[in-house]
Amino acid sequence: MQVIDKEDGKEEMNVYEKLKMEELNTYDVCMMSGIENSDTKRKQTSQHTGSECVKMRRYRSDTVCLVLLCVLLLTAVIVLCVLIKNLTKERDQQRNQLTQYINVLMKILKADGWMEYQSSLYFISSEQKSWSESRSYCRDRGADLIIINNKEEQDFIEKISGTTRFWIGLSDVDEERRWKWVDNSTLNTSFWASKEPNGDRGENCAESASSEWNDQSCNSNRNWICERKQ
Repeated sequence: MQVIDKEDGKEEMNVYEKLKMEELNTYDVCMMSGIENSDTKRKQTSQHTGSECVKMRRYRSDTVCLVLLCVLLLTAVIVLCVLIKNLTKERDQQRNQLTQYINVLMKILKADGWMEYQSSLYFISSEQKSWSESRSYCRDRGADLIIINNKEEQDFIEKISGTTRFWIGLSDVDEERRWKWVDNSTLNTSFWASKEPNGDRGENCAESASSEWNDQSCNSNRNWICERKQ
């Protein structure tokens, strides 16, 4: 029978205890590592969740701003439409009032002997005055001595005046041989009779007789025709 030495027994016990301690230490390290890994995952999850919350808040804020902007734009469009409608209605009312006023004025003028042709009204006098007095008569009525712009208008005047001699709104009072209409426009189309105008400084106003013009002394008495633009 073999006898085991006490010293050897102690040594074996020490080895056993060392191995036991190493196992415990290894277990502790694994546990701590697991705990650390778990905490790391929680932190990562927490950070990820926080980032998502920030994104959601920003998205909601942007959505609210967009909705408010759409509401403001819609309100502005509605207000603008209402204003345009009111302005259009007011303009139509003013136009109708002006048309009514013109119609009434036309009736009054026609009743007073005015005749309508194209875009003008014409009045042939039944009395005679000088060129300046005739013009004053027309201007007191919102018109002026007639300005003849074309052959059609000259033919119309010939029909309504017959053989009557009448003043027209043409003269060279300001500058000899420079004939101008009463609105200061230069004479372009003319219907002078043969060898007319020929009166030089003694005849500075134009009259119409039938289909022709001639120059005449402005102090002579003639009938006249007023023209009023509509």
